[in-house]
Amino acid sequence: MDTRPPMHLAIPVDDLPRARKFYGGVLGLREGRSCDHWVDWDLHGHQLVTHLVRDAGAEVGADAWARGGFSHVDGHEVPVPHFGLLLSTEQFHDLADRLRAAGTSFVIEPYRRYQGQPAEQWTMFLHDPAGNALEFKAFRNESQVFA
Repeated sequence: MDTRPPMHLAIPVDDLPRARKFYGGVLGLREGRSCDHWVDWDLHGHQLVTHLVRDAGAEVGADAWARGGFSHVDGHEVPVPHFGLLLSTEQFHDLADRLRAAGTSFVIEPYRRYQGQPAEQWTMFLHDPAGNALEFKAFRNESQVFA
């Protein structure tokens, strides 16, 4: 893939210790700067900031995702909005194993989507403890990301 500038994304969370346990412990992201109401995370070179927001779980939890909606993709209902990373296949499966070991409940279990097509990819969807939807994927051929 071409080198791209790092992305910055700020998301609401309702409990910083739970966010630290999930993003730092389960996902294994390096923690950057922080204070009593936000934490910076190194999301593979991208800046992800978890901001403590009163009642964030009520704002972005399951009800909010139902309001945000779902998109039908390859026989699955994908939560919208969502964010995540494009990983190598090895990184994808290592993360899937870590998530399973942590007892993560998947919205969509890890599976291979679009088998035999140019955009063939592994994908999985889950929610963080505050209800934010995440997707992690790995393309068979990264040059086909936008094909």
